[in-house]
Amino acid sequence: MTNLTPMVDLKKQYLRIKPEIDAAIQRVLDSTAFIQGEEVANFEQNFAQYNGTKHVISCGNGTDALTAALLALGIGPGDEVITVPFTFIATVEAIALVGAKPVFVDVCKDTFNMDIQAVESAITPKTKAIIPVHLYGQCADMEPLLCIAKTNHISVIEDACQSVGTEYTFPDGSVKKAGSIGQIGCTSFFPSKTLGGFGDGGALMTDDDALAEKLRAICRHGSIERYHHQYVGLNSRLDTLQAAILNVKLKHLDEFITARRNAATYYYKALSEVDWLELPAKVPYSTHTFHQFTLKVKNGKRDAVKSHLAKNSIPSMIYYPVPVHLQPAYRSLGCQEGDFPVSEQLCKDVLSLPMHTELTEEQLQYICQTIVNFPL
Repeated sequence: MTNLTPMVDLKKQYLRIKPEIDAAIQRVLDSTAFIQGEEVANFEQNFAQYNGTKHVISCGNGTDALTAALLALGIGPGDEVITVPFTFIATVEAIALVGAKPVFVDVCKDTFNMDIQAVESAITPKTKAIIPVHLYGQCADMEPLLCIAKTNHISVIEDACQSVGTEYTFPDGSVKKAGSIGQIGCTSFFPSKTLGGFGDGGALMTDDDALAEKLRAICRHGSIERYHHQYVGLNSRLDTLQAAILNVKLKHLDEFITARRNAATYYYKALSEVDWLELPAKVPYSTHTFHQFTLKVKNGKRDAVKSHLAKNSIPSMIYYPVPVHLQPAYRSLGCQEGDFPVSEQLCKDVLSLPMHTELTEEQLQYICQTIVNFPL
């Protein structure tokens, strides 16, 4: 196999749309408006239209988006925020950075997303927000979560950093995109994302006019009027070069998603008979954009399978090897091994295969055949 694939092939994707990208970058270089240039406002408008949200506030990265969302809702010391321990650290990191306490509920073993049935028992008088994570490109079950939040007067902040373009269908048949469902949606434009820039970037989404104004101010040093600071804020801006690149890639986003889904379809078909694997669950209420194609390896064989792939020059990744509640930085929360058994077991079982827009049938065939040939 000479045409091996990386986990994410950003170079081939760039080459596919190189003339458009290069022209967009040149426009910014010619303008020299490197911060808050015209492309930023254009991207915010275009991304809002794509997501069906009234406002998009761009920022420096997904972590800043989560932090700004918490700050805008007035969440800080003495408050509690419910989220999951099976996620990238930024979800919990943002809660800690504003001085609030992360409170964990476990995830579902099939979808990897928040176990909604566990949420109500985690609510206390100190609970101010819930952050569901739409992990790997599939939405958490939002309708029952919104009902719980409304009953208890709690805000919902969506961590949609891995789910741009994913659609959630409500029981009444209405459809909303990930990030447009709660009070605030947060996303990331890290290069490997489904919509990724050529560096860091992020955005917040909301339909609330007052909240949008506050979020925009918080991301600009807490300032609505220059040099007049209404809030304690962040210095978190999407630079003009990244906005120009994202404006180009946004036009291709649906075709990028289709390419990922086609690759996932190949994986499902080729690996469906491998009885020591459990493939990603599909749910009726959410589409899947496959930011990652993450399966579970049964019988404690995950690390052996990963080594087998590596020996055959196939990359794979473990997202995530340690749940947040067992990370050294969060020992002060007092969690113990066994507190969230599903998350802990997933950290031992999950394995992500190469997933990107440039996967060829030859590459997919080689990856799948190598897995099938794993010596048990």
